[in-house]
Amino acid sequence: MTRFASQMDAALAEARAAALRGEVPVGAVITDPAGHIVARAGNRTRELSDPTAHAEILALRAACAAAGSERLPGHVLYVTLEPCPMCAAAIGFARIARLCYGASDPKSGGVAHGPRVYAHPQMHHAPEVIDGIAAAECEALLKNFFAAKR
Repeated sequence: MTRFASQMDAALAEARAAALRGEVPVGAVITDPAGHIVARAGNRTRELSDPTAHAEILALRAACAAAGSERLPGHVLYVTLEPCPMCAAAIGFARIARLCYGASDPKSGGVAHGPRVYAHPQMHHAPEVIDGIAAAECEALLKNFFAAKR
């Protein structure tokens, strides 16, 4: 579990950087099959005026560009918040082997909540899912960000 925690620390750093930019603090990193970080990103929806600029999508784009492929078999995505349905689908399309996330998202999540994207027979690939990594820290970051906005 230590390896998962260290990768989630990198995702948390991306989430903190997103918060400093005024973005919802979600961060993501992708590791290659050897465990090296090949992409990292934080939310940039406001900065880029792009509703698809979620941390996961930006990290997937960077990892795919680095790999020269639209598929990332053997790769692991670490993200601080349960992916929304859009991101969950993109993770499946990229053939990510394992998805590790921190905080659950009962309101907007698409993995364990809402549409449960990977449970549908139309989804051709479902990654292994590990949830709850550094969940308390991920949740606190989000709660503090939104409390400051109110």
